[in-house]
Amino acid sequence: MSTAARAARPARRRWSLQTRLIVTVVSFVALILTAIGFATGAALRTIISEGLDSKINAAASSVRLVTGMTATDVLQNPPQQPQGTVLIVQTYEGLSGAYIAGDGDVVSLTSEEIGQIVSAVQQTGYATLPVLDLGEYRVMAKTLGNSGFVILGLPAAEQLEQIAKILTTVALLTSGGLILLAAIIAYVIRRSLRPLRSVAETATRVAAQPLASGDVTITERVPAAEADSSDEIGAVGAALNTLLDHVDQSLAARQHNEERMRAFVADASHELRTPLAAIRGYSELSLRSLRQTQDAAGPGAVARTSASVEQSQQALERIQAASLRMTTLVEDLLLLARLDEGKELVYGAVDLTRVVVDAVADAQVAGADHEWVIDVPSDPVVVAGDAVRLHQVIANLLTNARVHTPAGVQVTASVGVEDGEAVVRIADDGPGIDPAVADELFERFARADSSRARQTGGTGLGLSIAKAIITGHRGSIRVDSRPGATVFEVRIPARPADPSTD
Repeated sequence: MSTAARAARPARRRWSLQTRLIVTVVSFVALILTAIGFATGAALRTIISEGLDSKINAAASSVRLVTGMTATDVLQNPPQQPQGTVLIVQTYEGLSGAYIAGDGDVVSLTSEEIGQIVSAVQQTGYATLPVLDLGEYRVMAKTLGNSGFVILGLPAAEQLEQIAKILTTVALLTSGGLILLAAIIAYVIRRSLRPLRSVAETATRVAAQPLASGDVTITERVPAAEADSSDEIGAVGAALNTLLDHVDQSLAARQHNEERMRAFVADASHELRTPLAAIRGYSELSLRSLRQTQDAAGPGAVARTSASVEQSQQALERIQAASLRMTTLVEDLLLLARLDEGKELVYGAVDLTRVVVDAVADAQVAGADHEWVIDVPSDPVVVAGDAVRLHQVIANLLTNARVHTPAGVQVTASVGVEDGEAVVRIADDGPGIDPAVADELFERFARADSSRARQTGGTGLGLSIAKAIITGHRGSIRVDSRPGATVFEVRIPARPADPSTD
């Protein structure tokens, strides 16, 4: 058959697992029962034949040959032989034969009939053979000493009928047993495979859900009754439920990341649009002033020119301030991107005590209206990290404490070692952080108010950059805030080692 013909031929439909299991089990059991039936029939045939041989031997042993007696004489004299007995006697006088008919009469056999029986019996012993029209007979040839030679047979039809009845009964019981076995196995297998069908149905329903985009929640699960991990089949359902839980969490995380990305893009666009609009506006103002200067003539030209120059100077200063703000924003975004990629950090041995002391010294100059407290140990607290970036984190936290709290607030910077970690805490007794934004404080463009206006000039990326830097140091940063007590806590492994070797 050609390849095209084989490809065109429809694929044969495979049997279901349930059907294959039933056919396999029933076939093996049927084979075993058939073998047992044949063995049982052979054993019964042997037992019945041995019983019949005993009867024939007993009948032959009871034969008493007297000179001149024929087979008819023997069958007519007591002890009476069983009905249907065939007897052939050979004496010095010759051969004679007779059998006991159904009515008990002794019927003599003709020479031809005697010859057929004698020719069928080749030697002494037992044999089963058809005798005339009388049916199957079990016969025995035996020599009676010097008296002569006899062939005695009894009908085997009754024994064969018994064997047939027994084998028929065995066959019927075997067939019924196989049918019952098939029904029981079908029930057991169907019940056992029900968890698998539930798994397939659950997987089919999940596959029909649109999972490509949007807020997706997978609520389909394999029922708990069919997800019992104590057996092999139930373990499949339990494993699928675990997989669906993980996929559901991953989809939720993906949706959250998408929402964060959209918010990030919107905030970045807004932050960039503001300085760009300022640059555009002030540049247009500068160009207009220059044109007015060029067109100036007549009395008052000098005054108008001086005013235009002053106006242009102010516009250029605004353009510079807006460009600096936009540059800061772009640099912060670039720093975040590099930190996300695991770059930008240069590791070395850093004394956190010195970093905190220097950062507080800088903060005291900018925030003279605040009370600054330093609590550091006498011994250096050394970590493996980037000194410049760690200083940036501490400075950012101190700046936030200064900018977002009123004058007179006490800000405390402390350093210590706890459970093998260097711990830096920046605490203040100000009004605290709004609980509505506390959970999103380390998100990008997070801000403590709902408006876009910022008097501090910040970009809203400071704490997100701080978190990225600390995460890059295999550490953690968190905040605990309530009115009168706000604490930012930074934890970094306190042993000086390169994190890339972990």
